Amino acid sequence: MMNRTFRILAAAAMLAAAVSCASVEKMAKMAENVKVTCDPGVLEVVGGAIDPVVTVTYPADYFNPKAILEVTPVIVYDGGEVAMKPLVYQGEKVKDNYKVVSSDGQTVTERLHFDYVEGMEKSRLELRGVARKGERSIALPTKKVADGANTTYMLVKRSGFVTPKSDAYQDVISSTAEGQIKYLVNSSEVRKSELNGQSIKDFLAAIDQINADERTTITGTEILAYASPEGPENKNNQLADARSSSANKAMKEMGKKHDIATPTVQSLGEDWEGFQQLVRESNIQDKELILRVLSMYSDPAVRESEIRNMSQVFTALKGEVLPELRRARLIANVEYQNYTSEELLNLLDNNADVLDEEALLRTATLVKDNGQKEEIYRRAVSKYGSERAQFNLATLYLSENKLSRAEDALAKVHSDDPDVLNAKGVIALRQDDLATAANLFRRAGTADAKKNLGIVQLLTGQYDDAAKTLADVDGCCHNTVLAYILTDQLSKAKSAVHCKDQKVVYLQAIIAARQGDAAGVREYLGKITNQALLNRAKTDVEFAGYEW
Repeated sequence: MMNRTFRILAAAAMLAAAVSCASVEKMAKMAENVKVTCDPGVLEVVGGAIDPVVTVTYPADYFNPKAILEVTPVIVYDGGEVAMKPLVYQGEKVKDNYKVVSSDGQTVTERLHFDYVEGMEKSRLELRGVARKGERSIALPTKKVADGANTTYMLVKRSGFVTPKSDAYQDVISSTAEGQIKYLVNSSEVRKSELNGQSIKDFLAAIDQINADERTTITGTEILAYASPEGPENKNNQLADARSSSANKAMKEMGKKHDIATPTVQSLGEDWEGFQQLVRESNIQDKELILRVLSMYSDPAVRESEIRNMSQVFTALKGEVLPELRRARLIANVEYQNYTSEELLNLLDNNADVLDEEALLRTATLVKDNGQKEEIYRRAVSKYGSERAQFNLATLYLSENKLSRAEDALAKVHSDDPDVLNAKGVIALRQDDLATAANLFRRAGTADAKKNLGIVQLLTGQYDDAAKTLADVDGCCHNTVLAYILTDQLSKAKSAVHCKDQKVVYLQAIIAARQGDAAGVREYLGKITNQALLNRAKTDVEFAGYEW
């Protein structure tokens, strides 16, 4: 009896095991009925990661209520494979905490995540499943979900844009030499005391000095004659005319001993502009009241009447201001030819001490050797405390990718102006601190910062934002074209090509590929001579199916 009972229990156990095995074998056999889709259809690397969304539809009667299914997503590529932690599902009767899949059929959607590894451009995404029930388990057929990995965004030019501070060096310096002839009230007579006065002496001495200097040229002379704004306007206009004539006559006499070109002569009538300036610069007690009157009334007669009504004020004006406006101004317009580029370089080698801050900054743009540039900037900082030269030192170090030296140089610039913020952002960008970089670029708001913000947006998968940021930015051809490609605005991408470096030609090949233009793909890839780009093209999924 006992043996019979044992045989019955053993048979029951074997039957249970057989049923269990059969149930998971059924899942393996029916695996071809499980539908799997992937978005995107071709894997895409965004921000250094591959994050596809995989949707699995299990048909009715597929998922055993007592089974557990482990699904492992794996990317297989040349050089190895990378597996995610398994995704685990359970049937309705399993008492565990995994995601439940109904035996009536169910669709499950999962966002996968893989860190990009070089070589994944040529790869495939697989789902590897193991079904188990109790102690029994069986491997399901591997399902290939997607091919390749698109890394087009990695073509971004990411070093960042930073522009050195410009100099204010003038190749030609314009200036004036001026003397004045003062007149008595209601008079247009040029007094000898005026011709012998210091103003005219200084003017003539300047004329002589200019004529003796081969670098300096008088480009023209002029006489501007005025009347003080007191009395009838018509009379003052006539008086200014007379003063222009007498001053012109006096200047012709001066020209007999000094080389003075024939002047242009203007009679400007009442000098309200000069009146306002002198009042503003004076210590007259009620000058704010006078200036307010000038701003309230434009009619000269009303202005004068209102000011005369302030008798004490008018008395002060008669003594301090009005006599200065009864005048003719003798003006020589002068151009000084500054040092040429060749002269600046020669002075740098032989007499650098004569170079002022602007000349040093200009000379730094003329030399090609970075060591020499650094020396020039350091001289400008040491001798003139030049903030621009200090900033330019930082940009020089950035051009050499010496980030720590660039940071040290920027730390010595005393103001965080937009250019400094942008440069700090470029350092953060190169250190892969993209959040800090984006914040600094937004705060800076310069044209360079806008280009750089577009770089961050491309690197972080914000392609629509990048396309908008770079849409109206000059000098950012490559990244603008890339942004339009990544947002599938291919017509705009073609129109944005304004440069012809190798990477842009490569981007043009991608545009052609996305438009189904096989001839265009061959044409543009045929222009590529850069070996790294040629090697890339061999595994680039953008060109899958094209011969070139």
